[in-house]
Amino acid sequence: MMPDKISCLIVDDEPVARDVLESHLQKINTIDIVASCKSAMEAFNALNEKNIDLIFLDINMPGISGLSFAKSINRDLKIIFTTAYRDYAVEGFDLQAVDYLLKPISLERIIQAVNKYIDESQPVQGKHSMLTLEEKQDHIYVRSDRKMIKIPFADIMFIESIGDYIKICMRNKTVTTRETITGIEAKLPHEDFLRTHRSFLVSIPKIDSYTSEYIEIGNSQIPVSRNYKESVMSRLEG
Repeated sequence: MMPDKISCLIVDDEPVARDVLESHLQKINTIDIVASCKSAMEAFNALNEKNIDLIFLDINMPGISGLSFAKSINRDLKIIFTTAYRDYAVEGFDLQAVDYLLKPISLERIIQAVNKYIDESQPVQGKHSMLTLEEKQDHIYVRSDRKMIKIPFADIMFIESIGDYIKICMRNKTVTTRETITGIEAKLPHEDFLRTHRSFLVSIPKIDSYTSEYIEIGNSQIPVSRNYKESVMSRLEG
């Protein structure tokens, strides 16, 4: 039998990526985040000090890469690679990784990966999934005007990226926060939100009308870019 908690280590040089992973993993009852590191050297120290079952490991890091780190540690430690690049998938699986997650990473995809780890770690007899979630989250908190503001998913109409900031547009107010649109996308429920453009995310339930070139929500017209047109049409017409 597996222990009640899976001790996890997060290793990623990007603060936003670490925050997204932590936010997702905190929703899983069987996960215990033991440490979150910004480099392989920090991760080496954490491994020496703590008992770790599973590592969420970024590949493209300065200094010691995730692949080099994976080759240098005990092979009994299980790894789930996280990266923005597909090119490393073969090498990642050659290292017997549990899974290979492409950013932005959704909660659903993390659940699949952790269940793979559980399935591989449990005895064949009596095998069952231990993975349970906290009560389904219906909001996030973002920092704006020096305080944390609650943003219910149901209130979001669309989100626009402007430089290093995003505008979260709701019926009665707009909240601006320092965040990337890719980072915020990973924190939202995939089934309710849709990327239409490198700078725009829309709430699917709030869509009033659409064409292959734009989406209308209230009095706002959100562009559908050429790169996202196929995926947008597939989601809305499927």
